[in-house]
Amino acid sequence: MSESIASLWELPAITEGADLECKAAQGRDGRGELPDDFWRSYSAMANTEGGVILLGVQEKPHGTFRAVGIADVERVRKALWDNLHNRKQVSTNLLTEADVQPIHVAGVQILQIRVPRAARQQKPVHVGSNPFGGTWLRRYEGDYSADDEAVRRMLAERVEESRDDKVLKGFDFSDLDMDTVAAYRNRFAAVRPGHVWADLAVPEFLERIGAFGKNREEGVSGLRLAGLLMFGRGEVIRDALPHYMVDYQEHPEARTERRWIDRLVPDGSWSGNLYDFFRRVYQKLTADLKVPFQLQDGQRIEDTPVHEALREALANTLMHADYTGRASVLVVNRPDMYGFRNPGRMRIPPEIAIHGGNSDCRNRRLQTMFQLVGYGDHAGSGLPKIYANWAGQHWRRPVLYELPQLEQTVMELRMSSLVPPQAVAELEGRLGEGFRRLPENARLALITAQVEGQVCHDRLKQICAEHPADLTKMLGGLVRDGYLVPEGVGRGMIYFLPWQPRVLAGAFDQADVAAPMRGPVIPPELRAIPPELGSKPPELDAIPPELGAGALEVAIYVNWTDVPAELQQELLVMAAPIRESRRTQPADLQATVQNLCTGRYLGRHVLARLLDRNPDDLLRRTLNPMVASGALLTAYAASRAPRQAYMAGDRAPRP
Repeated sequence: MSESIASLWELPAITEGADLECKAAQGRDGRGELPDDFWRSYSAMANTEGGVILLGVQEKPHGTFRAVGIADVERVRKALWDNLHNRKQVSTNLLTEADVQPIHVAGVQILQIRVPRAARQQKPVHVGSNPFGGTWLRRYEGDYSADDEAVRRMLAERVEESRDDKVLKGFDFSDLDMDTVAAYRNRFAAVRPGHVWADLAVPEFLERIGAFGKNREEGVSGLRLAGLLMFGRGEVIRDALPHYMVDYQEHPEARTERRWIDRLVPDGSWSGNLYDFFRRVYQKLTADLKVPFQLQDGQRIEDTPVHEALREALANTLMHADYTGRASVLVVNRPDMYGFRNPGRMRIPPEIAIHGGNSDCRNRRLQTMFQLVGYGDHAGSGLPKIYANWAGQHWRRPVLYELPQLEQTVMELRMSSLVPPQAVAELEGRLGEGFRRLPENARLALITAQVEGQVCHDRLKQICAEHPADLTKMLGGLVRDGYLVPEGVGRGMIYFLPWQPRVLAGAFDQADVAAPMRGPVIPPELRAIPPELGSKPPELDAIPPELGAGALEVAIYVNWTDVPAELQQELLVMAAPIRESRRTQPADLQATVQNLCTGRYLGRHVLARLLDRNPDDLLRRTLNPMVASGALLTAYAASRAPRQAYMAGDRAPRP
């Protein structure tokens, strides 16, 4: 029996709680038909975060939904199931009967299809029989064809249980840093006194711990990728992994800025391998931690739950990184937080990993080598321990999330109270008795906005136990009562306190909104390269768009009234050929957009006025594809950021 959509969600709740695609699905006869582009959305959602597809709902204009209904739902549902089992149509069926349900909304019947996130063993989920060209990804509110590099990475993740198991040809013991090997052996002997491996010769010891091995299919013995990463010299590691980069930065203030007071990168002054990086960075992270006096068996314990959490976070970052990716391993140390970023998305969804008991480590040889010397917890227990130890300090809950572009995983550990007294005092002073009368979760939403500079649906899901639909209604009530001011639509909706500056932040910078800024946030590690770093991997040659691709010196014009009069005239002249033409080739339109955005950020409403186009249509047909191809860079990480703007990238528009 069909259910009313009101018993499940309201449409606004869907748009904030899941990635959503709406298709009218009317067919030629108006009775309903499975659209051809359904399979692109199915593939794209399966290969990213999953989502919901509503057939019989029209989204026009952007963010506004209208239920048109499907007259013959059973015909559409049968076509769906027939094609899901046709391998010439789609590679994998991820759906169950419960995922495909007809529901009623506004007096008509629509078909709701929940697409789950595919397991790595099922990726890439592709349309047709060829993954190259048939694999789609969800990017910038639309579906985009995955490039061959992304497809090869998914295929490798599916086939290779451990990405660091490979025996390398042409590499040998001379490529290792023997000081690092000696330090590891000393640690091993201290952690495991009397172990039979401790007295083995170096080659045998490295073989026993998994750094050296044999490819039995080819009959070749040699250094494993894990051994090179753990003990190799930095320049040699980059021979095998051209994008390899590890980066530690210490910043003196709890905000985004250009300066760091300490930085560690592979600059030739140290080995550049993972074990050295771990030892040096862990020492820097814990140098200023206060250790209470505790005795155990007559020995002072120089350790705390915070030490343990930082060890786990650092070890997890290195063990789960995809070292073939283009992003760097990054560790940030600030007075208010510790930040950890690794290339590669998680192999299991973050919400499952947080609860523990499930482990799918990307680099199992590295995991074993770290565990042999006491670093990195047992399978599936590391993240729960981090969360538990942080909660024991009464600090804000850690934030674990993924960035789709360049495929990265980020963890933020903030040293601020979940309910800071100064934040509560500020809210009580401004809102008075009304704040005290609010329900607990509503007060927590306002406190989060006060402390972090903004609040959104996804952030509340991490710190509240309420159903996503209830959180949406609660946020709507706070907006209605004047406690919060919204910006954006759907999943891009962000809420601010009425007196707050409207500034969006990037990775590691969610709380960095103390003062208004002229432009977008750029992570500090991408602003400059120290002079001693003679060679750098390609990902540092340009600022990737998902991390905020602007510079503070670059002007940003979101609305037409922001543009100076003199520049308005200049831009109008540049856009005149497109604005005055009735028929325009897509390539000409894209080239003009790139010219207009050269050296400045322009919002879609500015571009729409210059080009005489509908802003939503321009976004969907031109701007989003240009961002996906690299022809445009975005000012903010979130694709739906309300003040999003675009600057010309390095790549030419695709023809």
